[in-house]
Amino acid sequence: MRILAFDTATTGCSAAVWADGAVAAHRARAMPRGQSEALLPMIQEAMAAAGMAFGDLDLLAVTVGPGAFTGLRIGLAAARGMALAAGLPCLGVTTMEAVAEAVPEEERGDGPVLIALDAKRADLYAQAFGPEGAPLAAPAAVLPEDLPDLLPPGAAAATVAGDAAGPALEALAAAGIAGRASSAPGVPDAARIAALAARRWRPGTELPAPAPLYLRPPDVTLSANGGRLRP
Repeated sequence: MRILAFDTATTGCSAAVWADGAVAAHRARAMPRGQSEALLPMIQEAMAAAGMAFGDLDLLAVTVGPGAFTGLRIGLAAARGMALAAGLPCLGVTTMEAVAEAVPEEERGDGPVLIALDAKRADLYAQAFGPEGAPLAAPAAVLPEDLPDLLPPGAAAATVAGDAAGPALEALAAAGIAGRASSAPGVPDAARIAALAARRWRPGTELPAPAPLYLRPPDVTLSANGGRLRP
């Protein structure tokens, strides 16, 4: 199985090519903005490093959110365009799943894993996973003080990952829950997205076009006349 995966959903940009059960090429860069200019050259570099053309691929994979509105649109538009041009299926992976995938097994223990991402507001994007990786609830936008409610009742400890791990750990401590910071990267990475896609997709399976996962409306303010031209 040969997969091209990429991510532009948060504060990074990455691309990876998966072939024969392993990452064949990988490119990644921290990038709060500018993914629209960086993504396609990064994909081309990864494909060239793997020695592949688009006709060699079986599947595309991309992050669908939650994340930055503009970043999500960049990644999804690129994925849909490539899927249409190359006649390839495209699988969507959430940012939470991608970050959770990077948490090392030895850090998970037998308790929950809490993913907390910076939402650029007072709240955080968060989701809890079981130690085996299964989600315990849907992703949500919550205030830090409400994070303990995402964990199983009576949970005394949790492993925390994501670029908002700091505030999440403080909130858990205030609730009397022992938080352990993971060594996993705080943002999604295309290599993890490719690994998830390889486990989930079966050749020949039809996939719906990936859609963005928004947990709140975009930060957009309409003009006083609703965007219409003034008379």
